[in-house]
Amino acid sequence: MNRPSGFFITGTDTNIGKTWAAIALMRALQLRGNRAFGMKPVAAGCEWRQGGWKNQDAVWLQQYSSVAVDYDRINPYAFERPISPHIACGEVYVDPDVILSAFEYLKARSDCVVVEGAGGWFSPLGRDLDNALLAKTLQLPVVLVVGMRLGCINHARLSYQAIRQAGLEVFGWLAVQLEPEMPEFEANLAYLNNSMHARFLGVLPYLSEPDFDLLAEHVNF
Repeated sequence: MNRPSGFFITGTDTNIGKTWAAIALMRALQLRGNRAFGMKPVAAGCEWRQGGWKNQDAVWLQQYSSVAVDYDRINPYAFERPISPHIACGEVYVDPDVILSAFEYLKARSDCVVVEGAGGWFSPLGRDLDNALLAKTLQLPVVLVVGMRLGCINHARLSYQAIRQAGLEVFGWLAVQLEPEMPEFEANLAYLNNSMHARFLGVLPYLSEPDFDLLAEHVNF
C-alpha cells in the first residue's frame, strides 16, 4: 500500500486518545523505517516552560518525532487556557498560512507528518478556522480515532460522513479502548467496521500510562 506524505488525525470527541493514537501511528511508521514528525497546529491548555507556552500533547509529539526541531514548528499556536481554542486565542488570529508553512517545513524533512487536530472534526481552532478547513488546507487523508464508549457509533458515523462530504479521503480508523471493560465491545466494533467503508487500522488497548511502542504494535497498515 502506498502511504501518503501525511495524515490528519481527528476524533469522535475530545479526550478520546487522539494524541496517543497519533504517536502510536508515528512509532509504527518509524519502526518500518520511515522518518515521521508529529504536529499539533493549535493547542489550548498550555504551561509556561522554557520561555514559552507549551502543551504536553505537543511536547510528546515533538519528543517522538524522528528529528529534533523547534517546538513552534510542532505547535505554532499555543494558548494558556484549557478551553476551546477559538476562545483561548483571544485576539490572536489563527492563520492557516502559518500552519501550512510549519507543515511544509516538517514535510520537507520527513517521509510522513502526522497532524493532530484539536477536539472533533468541526471543533473550531480559531475564529475562522476549524479542523475540517485545516485538513482541506493541508490536503491530507484523515485517520478517524474512535473513543470506544456508549454513544461512539453515532459520533463515529457522523464524523465519517462529514469527512467524506468535505471531499477528503478517510484513510482509515482506529478504535481506542477508553476503559478496561466496555459492555459488548466486540459487537460495537463489528458494527462500526461494517458501517464505515474505511480501513480498520486496529484497536489501541486500554492503558493507565502511555507505552507508545506497545501501542504501535496494534496499528495495522
